Amino acid sequence: MTDRETLSRMSTGIPGLDEVLGGGLLNGEAYLVRGGPGTGKTTLGAHFLTAGVHEGESVLWITLGEPEVKLHRHTKRQGFQLDGVTILDLSPTAEVFAETSPYNIFASPDVERDPITQQIIDRIDALQPSRVFIDSMTQLRYLSTDAFQFRKQTLAFLRFLTDRGSTIVVTSEGTPEVPDHDLQFMCDGVLTLTNTAAGRSVCVSKFRGSHFRPGEHTIRLGPEGMIVFPRLIPETQRREFVSEPLSSGVPELDELLHGGLEQGTISIITGPTGAGKTTLGLQFIKEAAGRGIHAAMYSFEEGVDTLTARCESINIPIGAMVERGTLSLNQVEPLRYTPDEFAHQVRHAVEDQGCRIVMIDSISGYSLAMHGRDLVTHLHALSIYLKSRGITVLLISEVEMIMGEFRATDVGVSYLADNVVFLRHLEINGEMRKAIGVLKKRAGNFERTLRELQITRYGLKVGEPLTGLRSILSGTPEFIDPE
Repeated sequence: MTDRETLSRMSTGIPGLDEVLGGGLLNGEAYLVRGGPGTGKTTLGAHFLTAGVHEGESVLWITLGEPEVKLHRHTKRQGFQLDGVTILDLSPTAEVFAETSPYNIFASPDVERDPITQQIIDRIDALQPSRVFIDSMTQLRYLSTDAFQFRKQTLAFLRFLTDRGSTIVVTSEGTPEVPDHDLQFMCDGVLTLTNTAAGRSVCVSKFRGSHFRPGEHTIRLGPEGMIVFPRLIPETQRREFVSEPLSSGVPELDELLHGGLEQGTISIITGPTGAGKTTLGLQFIKEAAGRGIHAAMYSFEEGVDTLTARCESINIPIGAMVERGTLSLNQVEPLRYTPDEFAHQVRHAVEDQGCRIVMIDSISGYSLAMHGRDLVTHLHALSIYLKSRGITVLLISEVEMIMGEFRATDVGVSYLADNVVFLRHLEINGEMRKAIGVLKKRAGNFERTLRELQITRYGLKVGEPLTGLRSILSGTPEFIDPE
């Protein structure tokens, strides 16, 4: 990282956006924030300026469309206090409607300097602002005589501000009819805000002299203004860790796994509905809690109250674990979150709360949060991020087939797994029973046989290897006649 990147950064006032930008904006440069109506351009500018006020800086808001009284009213609803923000209101007044002279912010080279232009110069010279927000440059385009004149005057305007050490954020409402490509070329950075049926997002397409995080990043607008949830890139989060085995607390299950699951691995627990996948995952968490290891469970399907009551009845006291702080139990409504927002929650648990085990129940529930996005891509990024930090990951995967042809998962993510533990329903002599086996274990050996699994009021019970049966994976095993 260069000295310029470490010493000359300026926060946008939005922590997530600063992360996307590699630490913030570079001082003394001009940035374009573009997007349609209602995408959050003005909100971003309010964050940018109030962050400067908080740092004791002189800041200036030049408004060309919305009058000052409305700015105060609208920003107050989002929790902003504009005390300390100087506002230069250049929006057209009611009197302009009755005037016959043209309303022009830029002076023609053939006439005396326009009074409005002089207002800008006088205010800049008096304030010497470190931050300037101009909302919006689209208004200036409509006031210019032609595209060449607009480009020439805008370049001169930005140069006038940057020569005085100001960092500038300007907005634009580019449309197919009136594009803003020229502004994108003129500015040192370009941030595009969008608002679609899939949600709000920000994308950085240009950032001179600095790295940035590519792709679309989720935005939420609310009472606290704008929140940005950066898209997870695992390579930027890698940490060193020492891998240790995680026991299940059930001796026969540990025998099946030759010791348990290793720290910093991804395990998929797969099987049909009702086979005991969630219970099995919580058994590992219960044992870890006894050793003081903090875990976080994200339930996309089963409610917290139902889950707590069910686990208490089979000797998995998750209520007590929550009270002791060894388990963070989170019920997630998938349709309310994007992948970036959910990843942000998980990062908070890992980086701020010291979580060492993460359980996602289930992959099919998580897929609802994709809103049409690629499930495998986002699950890959999240899982690899957790693995790189030494987190033990438990992914619950439900397969549709209760019996019949065996499949590890229905969504094509088994390649991610270091360990695959599968559960099956069996029909033996007209009775429904369960079996457990290990399909894959990268970090060591495992038992190749299957064992019967029972869920009792005393907890999980794993039996001896089912060596007297064949065709177990079909769900309808047959007894082997001894010879």
